Formats: sequence, structure tokens, C-alpha cells
Amino acid sequence: MVVRMRSTHGHTRNRRAHHALKGVHFVKCKKCGTEILPHTLCLNCGTYNGREIIDVLKKLTKKERKKKEKELKEKRNEEPVTRNA
Repeated sequence: MVVRMRSTHGHTRNRRAHHALKGVHFVKCKKCGTEILPHTLCLNCGTYNGREIIDVLKKLTKKERKKKEKELKEKRNEEPVTRNA
């Protein structure tokens, strides 16, 4: 069987030129510095756009909560967050 409107290799490759996967771009969370996808809330500290949306510590046990609070405090003191203006 012969294909009537056969595409040449060049036409097929031109069409597929935009099918490549693009790299993932990460941004740092303003509060804790964890790398997250842009326009999503941080699952580490529960903030989005400078506001706390989810209380991450609420679901943890007392021991885990203390550990997480200490970790967040150390991260804040360790690396000051600056905005690019």
C-alpha cells in the first residue's frame, strides 16, 4: 500500500523540533531556602508568597516538631535571603 500524502524526513523532523523536553527551573523559598517549583507553596515550611498557608508543624509529633523548628531557625540564621531588585 502506498501513502498518498507522504511526509518527507525533513518535514517530519521540523514538526518534531519542538517536542524536546525542557529543563526544570527551581527557585528558593523566601522563608527556608529550600528549592521549589515557581508559583507553588513550599512543602518544607508551608508558605506561599510570604504567607503561611499550611501549618506543617501541626501534623508532626512533639519530638518531630521541636526538631523541625530548630532546623528552620538554623536555616534562617545561616543564609539571609535577599531579593533581586
